This record gives sequence, C-alpha cells and structure tokens, in this order.
Amino acid sequence: MAKKNDEFAKRLLATFRVEADEHLKVMSSGIVELERAPTAQEQIKLIETVFREAHSLKGAARAVGLAEIESICQAAESVFSALKRNELAFSPGLFDMLHDAVDALDKLLRSVGVEPSGGEKVPIAELIRRLESVGKGVAAPFVQTAAQADAGASLHSRQQPHPALPAEKAVLADTVRIATARLDALLFQAEELLSAKLTSAQRTADVRAALDELAALKKEWSKSMPGMKVLQHALQKEAKRTGPGRRTDPHLRKLLEFMAWENDFVKSFETRLAALGRTAEHDQRSLGVMLDGLLDDMKKALMMPISSALEIFPKFVRDLSRDQGKEVELVIRGGEIEIDRRILQEMRDPLIHLVRNCMDHGIEAREERQRRSKAPRGTIALTVTQKSEGKIEIAIADDGAGIDTEKVRIAALKLGMVSPEDAEGRSEPEWLPLVFQSGLSTSPIITDISGRGLGLAIVREKVERLGGGVSVETQPGSGTTFRVVVPLTLATFRGVHVRVGDHRFVIPTTYVEQAARLKREEIKTAENRETVRWNGQAVALARLADVLELPRKKSIDAPGDIVKVVLLGAANRRIAFLVDEILDEQEVLLKPLGKQLSRVRNISGATVLGTGKAVPILDVPDLLKSAARAASAPLETETGGEQIVAERESILVAEDSITARTLLKNILETAGYRVSTAVDGIDAYTLLKTERFDIVVSDVDMPRMSGFDLTAKIRADKTLSELPVVLVTALESREHRERGIDVGANAYIVKSSFDQSNLLEVIRKLL
Repeated sequence: MAKKNDEFAKRLLATFRVEADEHLKVMSSGIVELERAPTAQEQIKLIETVFREAHSLKGAARAVGLAEIESICQAAESVFSALKRNELAFSPGLFDMLHDAVDALDKLLRSVGVEPSGGEKVPIAELIRRLESVGKGVAAPFVQTAAQADAGASLHSRQQPHPALPAEKAVLADTVRIATARLDALLFQAEELLSAKLTSAQRTADVRAALDELAALKKEWSKSMPGMKVLQHALQKEAKRTGPGRRTDPHLRKLLEFMAWENDFVKSFETRLAALGRTAEHDQRSLGVMLDGLLDDMKKALMMPISSALEIFPKFVRDLSRDQGKEVELVIRGGEIEIDRRILQEMRDPLIHLVRNCMDHGIEAREERQRRSKAPRGTIALTVTQKSEGKIEIAIADDGAGIDTEKVRIAALKLGMVSPEDAEGRSEPEWLPLVFQSGLSTSPIITDISGRGLGLAIVREKVERLGGGVSVETQPGSGTTFRVVVPLTLATFRGVHVRVGDHRFVIPTTYVEQAARLKREEIKTAENRETVRWNGQAVALARLADVLELPRKKSIDAPGDIVKVVLLGAANRRIAFLVDEILDEQEVLLKPLGKQLSRVRNISGATVLGTGKAVPILDVPDLLKSAARAASAPLETETGGEQIVAERESILVAEDSITARTLLKNILETAGYRVSTAVDGIDAYTLLKTERFDIVVSDVDMPRMSGFDLTAKIRADKTLSELPVVLVTALESREHRERGIDVGANAYIVKSSFDQSNLLEVIRKLL
C-alpha cells in the first residue's frame, strides 16, 4: 500500500510540475507586460490575469502539500489585491520584488522532491515578509543592496536545477511537450481529410455508375446490331444489282458509318473508363488506409488515462466529508483506461456532481450508519470499465441510504412532472429516471452543495451531448449506483442517413436500436397516441417530419402496405420515428454549427457528404424530448402555471443589518418582486400575521428572535406552515445547516458564497 501511495504521489507531483510551469510562465510574462502597460485599463486586465494565475498555483501547491510555494503565492496575492484596489502604486522596486517572487517560485519548483537546507529557507521567509508588508501597505518595496544581491546570487547557486536521473533522461528523450491546442488543431485537420475520403468514395461510386450505364448502352446497342447488319447486307446487294452508276443514299451511308464508329468508340471508352474505375478504387483504398491510420494515431495522441482527471477527487471527498461531519473513503478502479482528452475535460464536472450527490444524499452521518449496523466509514467507489464498440462505463456507487422513490414520487407530483393518473400505474423502478429531470430534488433544504435539482440534470445533459447515456440503480438502505457510458473519442462516428420529404438527415448509429419496414396496419392507437409493437412492447410512434416541424409530404400518409420506421433510444426513453426512406449508414464527421447557432433544438451539428452537400445531424436526446412534448403539449396549456408564478411576488426580508437589508431589498426589487423588510424575527412575525407574503428571506443571527426561531414559529403556525423560508447567513458550519433543516427552512445560503444570481435562482425554485 505504501509503495502504491508513493507512486501516486510521484505522478501527482509530475502533474503539478507541468501545471505550475505554465502558471509561472503566464505570471512572468504578465508582470513584464504590466511594467510596459500604457493605460490603466490594460493594467487592470493584466493584474487580474497574474492574480488569477497566482491563485491557481496556490491551490495546486496546497493540493500536493508544497507549503512554501503556497505561502509565496498567498503573499503575492495580497500585493495584487492591493493593486486592484488602487491602494498601491507601481514602482521599479515593486516590479523587482514581484520578479523575485516568480524566480523564487521557479527555483522551488525545480527543487521539488529535494529537502532544502536551513540556510535556503531564510531568504524565502524574508521574501514572504516583504510581500505581506507591501500588501498591507505598511512597508515600501524592498530595494536590494549589493550585499543582499550577493546573498541572492549565493542562494541561486545553491538552488541550481538538480541533474536528472538516468530514468528521467530516458523519458525526456522519447517525449516532447506540445500545446494541447496544437494537438487539437492537428486532429481537426486530420478529421477534415475525412471529407476527401468520402469524396473519393463518391467519385469511385460515380465511375461505377457510369460503367453500369455504359453496360446498359452496350446491351441496347447489341439489340440493334443484327438490324444494322441486315441493312448493310441489303445495301451491298442493291449496289451490285444496279451497278456502279447508282450511288447509295449518302445520308444512310453516313449513318451506318457513324454507327460503326460509335460501336468502336464505346468499346474503347469502356476500356478507358474501366481502367479509371480501377485506379479510383485503388486510390480510395490507399487514401482510406492512410487516413484511418492517421486518425487513429491522432486519436491516440489525445488519449489520456482517466486517472489524470480523478487525482483531485480524493482530496475533494476528504474536504467535503469533513465539512459534513461524515467519514467517507473513495475507491478508484480502472483509472489506467485511456480516453479522449476532450471527453475527459467535459466529464470532470458531471463526475464531481455525481460524487457530491453520493456524499450529500447517499452516505449517512456516522451515528445514522451505526444505527443501521453499518461501518462508520462510508465508501464511494468510482469504477471505470472498457465496453464494446469504443465506449467506456464509469460507475459511481455508494453504500449509503439509497434513493427514496416515495420522495421522488412526491416531488415529481408536486412539480407537475407526472400527472396523478400516470402516477398510479408506475412501479418503483420507473420513478428513478425522474431524478435526472431539472428542478427535481429530494433534499429537505437547499444549500450551497445541493437541493436545487440541477446537478443530475446537468450530468445527463453533458453526457448526452457527448453521445453517451446515464442511468441509476438503487437499493433502499444499501446504496445507489450511477452508470455513465460515453464514447472513447469524439472524432468520427457512424450515422444512419434518412430522408423526410426533400430533406436528408443523419442519426448517430449509437442511438439507433433498430431500423425496420413495417406494415401500415401494425400502427395502432392507444390513449390518442400512435404506437407500434416492438419485441412485444408498445412503443410510441412519432412522425419525424412533425417533430422537426417540416411540411408533411403526401408520401408518408399515402396508401400503401409498408412504412419505414427507426427506433431511437436514450436515457431510458424509446420512441419510433416514421421516415420516408432509410438510405444507408456512413462514417461522418460532426461539424459544429458555430457560435451564431450554438444551440439549435433537435440539431447537434452537420456533416458534409462526398457529394459536397451539407446534411444536418440530429440531436437524438433533444428529438426524444421534442417528441414527448409534442404528444403532451395540450395538457401543459391547462395548468395555468404562469398565472400562479405571476401572483407569487411578495417577499418579506428579515435582516438586522441596514446595509445587508438594503442590498437584499435592492436585488429583489430589481428582479421584479414586491419587498417588505423587518429588522428582526419578532418584527417579521408581526408582519406575517397582518400581511400576506409568498416567501421569507431571513438572516439567522438577529436580536430578540433569530432566524432559526422565526422559522420554527412559522412552521408551528397553521396559517403559515407552508410558507417557504430562505435563510441567508454567515454561519456555514454543518451544525447550523442541520439546525436549519430541523426547524424547517427550505434553503440555507452562506453569505461567503452568496451572489444575487444564487439567491434569485433559489427563490424562483421555491415560488
């Protein structure tokens, strides 16, 4: 175990060195540009850039336990903060000191892993003291004397980079650092060559079609050859009979000569065209092999082990568990599996959401686990496995309480996601997919960690954008497992080409469960919706033209025995789509629509065929949602939901600080709400008994009656018990959040992370 931990620490330090080096380069160049910046606006921008890099480097150093680098960055941040507030003037001495800080960081970075001597620590401590003093405005930038310069030179000589070990030399000899942006650009250019491959295939098909047409011409020509020979023979006999004085009709003679020439020309042209066809096929094969090899190598160049994105998770789980008063162990398996770096970047946030969800909703507190005869320490297992067809599965499992499907049912009914009629026929497993719906949460209170019902919705959206899927399994009292399946690479993929009217579309094959021809009589109607039977089950049927809001062509509804249907599935939802024609399956390259069309409903991008024609690629998850909305649209218009929202606009703010009270009032009134204020809990409760409010926003620490007591009093009052209460406070401990839950608060927002969008989002959710 110790050896394994040591290997992990080495990998973590290696990753840190690369990241830190980039931060230092930006800091160094930023300080140089700051010295030359001609305008205050440019200075502010550069200060912000260098400030951000110092902050990022500080966080990275903290993660690997490099306290000296962290301390220098912390002290440098105080200087940049003072510069941002215009509390510090620029001077040559100040810039010298900032460069000294970057040099010191660079030397420390180069000596990571080597224990410094006691003499080396003194100048670092002095540098930190100088930076902190300048940041506080109590001392001028240090001006280096000749003696101190000699001491600095001595330090420099002591901290020269240590010679690399032979193993390191061997590694460096076989590797080269290159910006990921350049790799992305190279892969993009390689992928663009797919158009040349498709064009080559199209040209080969064109030549093949021309040969087929020529063969048809030869066939027809062969039918006329006997007649032409009879005609030639008759003309020759006529010429012998009449003698040389009579000449044959010149037009007829020319026609016969042309037909003879045409016969020879067709034979020659067929030979040349056949040779061209063989050359085209050879070129197509050669180009295909070279391009496939190039794309494969470029994909491998962008592949990274999943562990590189998971190295932050152990500390993340540790910090979160300590904050929540829980004991949790994170187990990672299969981190050596490699995946496209672009997918890895996109998956970082969804994985954080899922792990956080396991921490917040799954793993119980120590006392609760002991009451359930469980080990005091909970476990979250993150397991990566290779799947077939170029996909991987990431399973995030906890041994916590599991998902209470009854709470999911209540929340879904309350939000109107499911009608009471539909709810009656649902089994417990059928409620689980609703946890991925935006807005649904089973948390008793909204906090900075969870409760907004957005985390799992974001996970599903991001995963589906990558062409993957997510599902959930749960065992009450035993735990929950989330399974995320994503492709190994974002490069090319295969797509089924379909035609609807005059339009052609591409459907990613990964979503196509089956394509079939059905008899029209197999389409049945159930509950005013068309369905078809598929493997013994009724599946909803939608017309692709209707879902895409295209004019419906007569061909789709014209009398006939056979219809073409494509069954699509994603996120536990399956719908069959009626199309005019299923053309073929091809390899395609997804081209984004650009910033101007970054989010077009039902369309994920486009591809260019070998003919040069651009064809839209359908966004199947969007398509399934659109089909479901189209089927249930009439029901949604009867809810009158907007009228209810419009009526809920009166807010009571309880806050003893006049500054905070004024700020909250201004934020809420700017958002369009009517706002009344109270100076403490008693004043607020008095107003609640005399006026009607739709929500209460209260501070916690107030004189006469605290926010906790006010919330408890509201919950005990029969006329006010359902009134939403949001606690906005500086008390961010776990005990205070739990007390907020105990007294019945709906949301608990910590002021240290407070911003107006956060507050408004919570209020919109509760109203």
